[in-house]
Amino acid sequence: MNYRHAFHAGNFADVFKHAVIARVLVHLREKQAAFRVIDTHAGAGLYDLFGSEAMRTGEWRAGIGRLWAITVTPAVRALLTPYLESISAVNTGSELRRYPGSPLLALSLMRPQDRLIACELESNAAAILARDLAIDLRAKVVALDGWTALNAYIPPKERRGLVIVDPSFEDPDEFSKIAQHLESAHRKWPTGCYVAWYPIKARSEPDALAKRIARAGIAKVLRTELLLRPQDPDRLTGAGLIIINPPWRLPAELKQLLPSLVSALGQAGSGYTLDWLAGEK
Repeated sequence: MNYRHAFHAGNFADVFKHAVIARVLVHLREKQAAFRVIDTHAGAGLYDLFGSEAMRTGEWRAGIGRLWAITVTPAVRALLTPYLESISAVNTGSELRRYPGSPLLALSLMRPQDRLIACELESNAAAILARDLAIDLRAKVVALDGWTALNAYIPPKERRGLVIVDPSFEDPDEFSKIAQHLESAHRKWPTGCYVAWYPIKARSEPDALAKRIARAGIAKVLRTELLLRPQDPDRLTGAGLIIINPPWRLPAELKQLLPSLVSALGQAGSGYTLDWLAGEK
């Protein structure tokens, strides 16, 4: 499948992924020591929801468009606030016209001592990202294949940090690459937190990924999936996240947050899963 960021910016999978990443970053900044964010497939960074690519699919209207308009409980609102504030920061007033990708989301939640390496191989997206982040001394943009970058930049000098793995799934063996590179990266930097996104159409590839990660000998691995509609091999039916070394409060937060995301974004037959592949049960 082809999952180019610009066509799908702000859709249900982005909302799910970015809301969870925002929670991880909130926990990382609770300690004074600096942390590093490594975004292996960063994209262009900022997306025009009324641009030709986003408007061609209109997926954002059923994603961030819905979440932006609904009322949630105060507890869930508190969990979503860091994510929603990062979106507000790139828009004017209450109007929703632009959507930040993971590099801008990360920077919005980072402190002066924290650092970001954003990797993007596609030349146009890399150029746009480099231009937009040029004035931010915390950020370094690298026009490099994300899998190569994952090996090159791990471990960072900081002992703490987050690796975001979000490939486009243009390559048919992307699921195998995720498993292979997560195992390798964890061996080199076992204290890092890793969040890897994957699409769900049929169950075979996500389940094979989970089984391989569960057998990898990693101490703590959390899996969560947002299932938008019943399985359909011809359509994207959901999205999942593999989270290695999740912050200790994250599972409890997701138990509160995920039902609200399903309510806001789902339809008949929608739901979520949250389970440990390794570690706490």
